[in-house]
Amino acid sequence: MTDDSRRVIVDIKGVAKHYGDGEARVDALRNVDLRVHAGEVVALLGPSGSGKTTLLNIIGCIIDPSEGQVSLDGEMVYDGKWLRGDLRRLRLDKIGFIFQAHNLLPFLNATDNVALVLQLAGKTPAQAQARAQELLDYLEVGHRARAMPALLSGGEAQRVAIARALANSPRIILADEPTAALDSKRAGIVMDLLRKLSSEQDACIIAVTHDEKILDRFDRLFHLRDGRLENDKGDTP
Repeated sequence: MTDDSRRVIVDIKGVAKHYGDGEARVDALRNVDLRVHAGEVVALLGPSGSGKTTLLNIIGCIIDPSEGQVSLDGEMVYDGKWLRGDLRRLRLDKIGFIFQAHNLLPFLNATDNVALVLQLAGKTPAQAQARAQELLDYLEVGHRARAMPALLSGGEAQRVAIARALANSPRIILADEPTAALDSKRAGIVMDLLRKLSSEQDACIIAVTHDEKILDRFDRLFHLRDGRLENDKGDTP
């Protein structure tokens, strides 16, 4: 596509994941194809054990596929083997993670939780602090920059976690049950924020969720059943 706003950011082809062999073999994913474009917010739905988190972890370069290809932001990163030697660097460069539990480090304040990721990526402490403050201001929690995680509300902590995920301007944001710990109002606010981010940051967002109250916030819904992916809303690009 010539329109960069519709550029394919995540391109998964024929991805499978199995554990064990013979009669003990378990197929967690079977021949999964998935394409997600810049600016899209999509959901992975399905019962426990259907393969949602496995697929998210493969896209996040955390676990190896058993077969298939994985292309991220125009770069083929897996084709029978990982094509990058340093997967940690790959994740820092391309991917932001948001979890159900915000996983903020309890001994660092909000700013330092975000700045730490930037320093790991090579920014100076001053650069990291400035970028962290910029992100917290953007997410409207800048006034809580010096607060420790234990003193943040659930919604504030999740916004700090989102700021941390955005620290290195990733094109791919992976969210695992990002609203499960929030009430309906805060869940809606977080999802509206993620939609805004996907558009303004030219990123794609893939979320695993069981939260029915936020499903109308997604561009497309995919159901995983027995390791197979089905598109239930919108046409496959």
